[in-house]
Amino acid sequence: MPNFLRIGILQSNVSGYTSKAWCIRRAGSTIFLKWGAVEVLGIGDGRKVCWTRFQEKTIRCRTVQKAADYAKSAIARRRNHRYEPLAGSIAMRRRSAARDPDLKQALATILFVDIVQSTEKAARLGDARWTQVMNHYYAAVRKELKALRGKEVVTTGDGLLATFKAPAAGVDCATAIREAVRTLGLEIRVGLHAGEYNVTGTEVVGLAFHIGARVAAKARAGEILVSRAVKDLMQQSEIPFRDRGVHQLKGVPGRWRLYRAEPGPVAGLAKRRD
Repeated sequence: MPNFLRIGILQSNVSGYTSKAWCIRRAGSTIFLKWGAVEVLGIGDGRKVCWTRFQEKTIRCRTVQKAADYAKSAIARRRNHRYEPLAGSIAMRRRSAARDPDLKQALATILFVDIVQSTEKAARLGDARWTQVMNHYYAAVRKELKALRGKEVVTTGDGLLATFKAPAAGVDCATAIREAVRTLGLEIRVGLHAGEYNVTGTEVVGLAFHIGARVAAKARAGEILVSRAVKDLMQQSEIPFRDRGVHQLKGVPGRWRLYRAEPGPVAGLAKRRD
């Protein structure tokens, strides 16, 4: 989906001014909007546009077709208000290279894995044995991440956060991890969400990560829960989903409909690993 820059009285051959920008992205039946003030530097092909301040909004439409119609109508309105299509992305405001690298945005499926009743298990096994179990646990998790091209972001005690380019790979990985760690006597809960986040050097930040963690917190032992954004992106997938109702996610605005992924046997994942 495109980005748009308001032309106003200054055209694309002028450098060093502030303007307004608007961008839209559609993922299945979910619309991601971003708008605000930008700084325009350079002219022609060398022009760079940077956000100085912005707002974001997520709109969850009921169907993919309604989301597509919404996006088409919104783009038409922007064209009528003197917004020109903008090639390339809009960067974050430039910062001193000595202090921070430029921020970059990414869109991915976010997976959060958490061990069920880990505190009780650690107390029962003792520190030495629990450390061994955790070493085997992380080895199993990382093996499946590597097999399905997941990218580990951070570990959180007994949990792990990772990203995937494709949502189906995230669900497949969650299924494989669940089966692998059961051989260690462990049960996990998993949450998946698809959304944008910011990358600063080796650090990542964004509300999407918090949403993924909150979705996982709603899962029962052995359950793989996904947000509607993930389900919508997997409409062509053979993986079935069961509606788990509407939930309030702690610290996250609005109410969110969640779904339980019900993939087949792990043996069936081999085809999707390729």
